[in-house]
Amino acid sequence: MTEQSSPRRQRPTQTGVVVSDGRDKTVTVQVNFQVRHAKYGKYLRRRTKYQVHDEKNEARLGDRVEIGACRPISKSKSWRLVRIVEAAPREGVA
Repeated sequence: MTEQSSPRRQRPTQTGVVVSDGRDKTVTVQVNFQVRHAKYGKYLRRRTKYQVHDEKNEARLGDRVEIGACRPISKSKSWRLVRIVEAAPREGVA
């Protein structure tokens, strides 16, 4: 018998902006999205904030990042930093 490895399922990812980076190995990412009103059909802007695990403390305030779902790391952290899509401009960098 040969063991066949089943491919891992693709976990959901989202893109958002870092709004807080003050804690160790954790950043807060705000994700904006639109939802359609059930009765009137108008699209409404909504947002949600995720606590994201950033192992190397790479992300900085204002960076656009991609985050992925993962197992719960703490009470509020169930997302991890996948990559920095676009770094925010830095002050004083020559």
